[in-house]
Amino acid sequence: MNDMVDIGIFDLLLGFTILAVPILVFLYYRVRLVRDVFISSVRMVAQLFLVALYLEWIFDMNNPWVNSLWVMAMVMVGAGTTVYRVGLSWRIFLFPLALAGLVSIVIIDGFFLGAVIRLEYIFDARYFVPISGMVLGNSINHNIVGLTAYFEGLSRRKELYYFILTNNDSRKKAIRPYIQEALIKGLSPLLANMSVIGLISLPGMMTGQILGGASPVTAIKYQVMIMVAIFAGCTKILIMSILYSNLFVFDAYDNIRPLRYNQADGKE
Repeated sequence: MNDMVDIGIFDLLLGFTILAVPILVFLYYRVRLVRDVFISSVRMVAQLFLVALYLEWIFDMNNPWVNSLWVMAMVMVGAGTTVYRVGLSWRIFLFPLALAGLVSIVIIDGFFLGAVIRLEYIFDARYFVPISGMVLGNSINHNIVGLTAYFEGLSRRKELYYFILTNNDSRKKAIRPYIQEALIKGLSPLLANMSVIGLISLPGMMTGQILGGASPVTAIKYQVMIMVAIFAGCTKILIMSILYSNLFVFDAYDNIRPLRYNQADGKE
């Protein structure tokens, strides 16, 4: 396979000129997104180039402690983003969501890097950091949707919870409908994406490997592995986020505590 063709700075700038099309559309229809397009584009470039510098340094060092700290930082950013987007209290829910992400990543990385790929050095930055990032990055949206469905269900349909609890004397059975709804809403988009992958679009990881000179067969095998890892990771993170959060949602008598939201979200 040939080496990947590099993109020069001029060519990169040339690529941005295609943004003129959506910008002209926004201007014509007076959609107030032009400023957001510029800001988002500048932030994207700055953040990605900064990450590239960090990753070059991390890959060169390939130190297990540095690699683990980087993944921990990703876990905390993911947990913080989820807490903010769902509108929960930082003080109460940041720790259980971060713990859910950390435990899930340990399981996923340990299994896929240790048992499936069988790396001699499981903390190899070129595998450990990107795979952890793909799992955590994909889990954020699904976790936000699932947790939003779960907490809104508990808030708006408390009567159903107490009815099931009274008749079964089991909190596990009483929260089952809410967990079912959270899993369905949170993971259905991911399942839909998995069902059409390769038919509608070539996934990013597979495309990147092919452009980098890898065999399409090898790229496909890695893509299959990462999609399975992403689905398993998203499921683990979502269910663990719910279960760990439940430690703070219910009191010793299985009553639902008043759910504490961020004041900025206007919830109570």
